[in-house]
Amino acid sequence: MIREFRKIDLDEIMQIWLETNIKTHNFISKKYWENNYSLVKEIIPKSKVYVFEENNKIKGFLGIVEENYIAGIFVKEEFQNQGIGKKLIDFIKSKKENLFLNVYNKNIRAKKFYFSNDFKILKEIKDNEFKEKEFLLEWKK
Repeated sequence: MIREFRKIDLDEIMQIWLETNIKTHNFISKKYWENNYSLVKEIIPKSKVYVFEENNKIKGFLGIVEENYIAGIFVKEEFQNQGIGKKLIDFIKSKKENLFLNVYNKNIRAKKFYFSNDFKILKEIKDNEFKEKEFLLEWKK
């Protein structure tokens, strides 16, 4: 089931956020994610977040900022490749006319996922902080 975030979810969501970012962005220092943990923990309750939950267990979540920008889709490692990300993306697509997001070029799995869900490259960007190539992607209904 997909539902809106509740404050009681915050610690569990943050654990998923941290573990997933460290694993999928192994080209960025683990310290970076750890150092940004508190900031993200403050931002999440102010954002639009949708949680995928089964049997009272949070398996993943999706965050939206600025109405149609996907800040991230995160699925707990043991539940990846079970269609949870697809369910989350389909859910948000049903509510929006268009969506945007950034994805690092080195994040091969995420790029494949977004391309298979009809996102298209709008432009290539050089991330100033990490000097990594990333893409701004867009999906239109």
